[in-house]
Amino acid sequence: MTSLRMLWVRRRPMIAVAILLLGSGLLLGAVRYGHRVPTIPTLEVKRGEFIDSAQFHGQIAALKSISISAPAEAQNLQILKIASDGAQVKQGDSVVEFDKTKTQQELAQHRSSARFTQADIEQARAKARLTEEQDLTAVAKARYDLEAAKLDAGKQEIVSKIEGAEARLKVDDAEQELREAEEKLKSDRNASQAAINGKIQASEKAAFDVQRAERALSKMTLQAPSAGMISLVRAWHVEGPSPFKVGDTVWPGAPIAEIPEASSLRVSARVDETERGRLAVKQPVTVQLDAIPDRQFTGAIEQISTLASEDFSAGWPVPRNFDLRITLLQTDPRLKPGMTAHVTVVVDRLPDALSIPVQASFQKQGDTLAYVWNGSKFRERVIEVGRRSGDRILVSKGLQPGDRVALKDPSGKE
Repeated sequence: MTSLRMLWVRRRPMIAVAILLLGSGLLLGAVRYGHRVPTIPTLEVKRGEFIDSAQFHGQIAALKSISISAPAEAQNLQILKIASDGAQVKQGDSVVEFDKTKTQQELAQHRSSARFTQADIEQARAKARLTEEQDLTAVAKARYDLEAAKLDAGKQEIVSKIEGAEARLKVDDAEQELREAEEKLKSDRNASQAAINGKIQASEKAAFDVQRAERALSKMTLQAPSAGMISLVRAWHVEGPSPFKVGDTVWPGAPIAEIPEASSLRVSARVDETERGRLAVKQPVTVQLDAIPDRQFTGAIEQISTLASEDFSAGWPVPRNFDLRITLLQTDPRLKPGMTAHVTVVVDRLPDALSIPVQASFQKQGDTLAYVWNGSKFRERVIEVGRRSGDRILVSKGLQPGDRVALKDPSGKE
């Protein structure tokens, strides 16, 4: 026992040090556990300005533009050359050139038809004159025969009654022949005139076809009526809507390009009923164009429709919304109709507001939650959303400045 007691006395300082070290380790571990770093992204809640804005899509459109269309007089128009979309042109510059071969062939055919129809008119008129002379001769002969028959009838009545009766029958026959000759003269005149009129109409049509082909040939090259930027019109093709290109066949009168007036360019958009009530004329906006990413434009709402209309471009079911037109305060030579625009309208600004990203809020059993880090784990906290704007929400209740909230659902894995 004495030896054990002596061993204890000698080892007691070492045991005390070991116990002290073990206690310090446990204490340090507890402190570290209580202040460990979360394994998912978080964000510290701060006060700042909350911008309440409305965002929607639109596109550039021209209120006024000069249309360049294919000639209506030609058929089978094939494009040989066409200006590129967005090209700057001067008045008189060539915009579209069509293949002239087919039109030139048609013009030659129409001119040949015009010559033939004119010859047909002269032939019909000569035939009419010949028929007229023959009919007039027949009428004159019938009249002569009638007069001769009447003279014979007058003589035969003196000789005998029988011969007088025969003479009167000859007079009747002569009168019938005269009537038939006169009717034939009248009928032949009408037929000849109708034939001549038909030939004249055919000649007029041939002359019209010649003039139309000449006009079409003169329009095989479409020139810019004024200086400006070419905007190619999208047309329906088998593969979908797209502008015409070299080699395409164009139907008569088809719109091919436009030269918009730069001063008439606007942003055209559509907004639903919930956003319509938050917007007003002259309200400032910012516009970002996909085709011009290096510049942001500013503008103002110029017009909002008072009545809703169907928006067939929005898919099915077709919604009813309102037309919106925006004036841009800056110009750019790169602006052209059809460009896609992203419009932002600042509706309200709230200073010293508490807001978080939408991705930091979660829905659970009808409540809106935020997961707040307490130093060791995330805890659910019900929050009250005052407003939503874009990718942020205004928090009315449930959070305090300095709180750190999860940007992803912790799902019990802290």
